Amino acid sequence: MAKQTKAQRSAAAKKAAATRKRNAAKRSESDLKRSAKGTASRVTGAAKSARTTATKTAKAAGKRADAERTRLTSKRPKRR
Repeated sequence: MAKQTKAQRSAAAKKAAATRKRNAAKRSESDLKRSAKGTASRVTGAAKSARTTATKTAKAAGKRADAERTRLTSKRPKRR
């Protein structure tokens, strides 16, 4: 193989540096996308949990109100 001139070595080094920079940017972008996707997934899960909790709370409150209404309406005055 023929020897490279100083200018050729310099050009090859610049090209290699540019390639490394491009590859690093791609990795950074994919890491950012992965992180954003994970965050979105956690937010969705938290929202679903909040919805479930709210539904269960509402049902429990309704059951308590129904039980209290039943308790109050089913009492009969005692005869003397």
